Amino acid sequence: MIDRAGLAEFLRSRREALQPEDVGLPRGPRRRTSGLRREEVASLCHMSTDYYSRLEQERGPQPSPQMLASIALGLHLSLDERDHLFRLAGQNPPARGEVSKHISPGLLRIFDRLDDTPAEIVTELGETLRQTPMAVALTGDASAYSGPERSVGYRWFTYPSARDRHAPEEHAFLSRMYASGLREIVTLRGPESRAAHLAGLLLERSDEFRRVWDDHEIGVRPHEVKHFIHPEVGPLELTCQRLIDPDQGHSLLVYTAIPGSESHDRLSLLAVIGAQALG
Repeated sequence: MIDRAGLAEFLRSRREALQPEDVGLPRGPRRRTSGLRREEVASLCHMSTDYYSRLEQERGPQPSPQMLASIALGLHLSLDERDHLFRLAGQNPPARGEVSKHISPGLLRIFDRLDDTPAEIVTELGETLRQTPMAVALTGDASAYSGPERSVGYRWFTYPSARDRHAPEEHAFLSRMYASGLREIVTLRGPESRAAHLAGLLLERSDEFRRVWDDHEIGVRPHEVKHFIHPEVGPLELTCQRLIDPDQGHSLLVYTAIPGSESHDRLSLLAVIGAQALG
């Protein structure tokens, strides 16, 4: 059963505890509100201001698990806070670990400050949870995929277009890397896991995956320097830094170019192109 008073009080307290800079928003010179405004939280949660406001006013329908998950991310809740939110709303908290899409507040705070940099948050199966606008401009919009196609490794072996933005000389290595990484996760998570299901699908659908899978390679790690071929700005040599959240199996990937290099200039051009596309 939903605890409307408890839910409203909890939402207000979490909203008022957040500052604009905590979520990547400008403070502005005339700000008087303590914490975030309701309309700001609603935007972060991808819902209408009216819907969110009614929750704080102890009104409206019982939030669905999908709505609650969006609120938990928008308010940068910890896992314990997220579970508390679900229980106040009369819902069972989602599972933790490998199947969780909940991003830790610390990882989100770093991500929110990278708006002018290609960066993304991915699961251990290579499913993109968040992308900066620059990451979308660099590698494409990953939010369009669903099901197993959400995994970049699955798309690598089943979508020929998934290789278009990677240098041909790296294709063989990337195939080995994806197969090796998936094998490690299957071993870690077990034969009934989503990783095992994904491997089974690939064994059915890709001859190349079967070949590299049968090599039983382990420990093929990503290169720090990655080579992209962008259809508008050309070749890009970027350094990829990875920040790992071991509790959730999520990684924050940040792509940068050496200042003064040709790739740095092309990345600056990509920022302009990306901004124009969003406009």
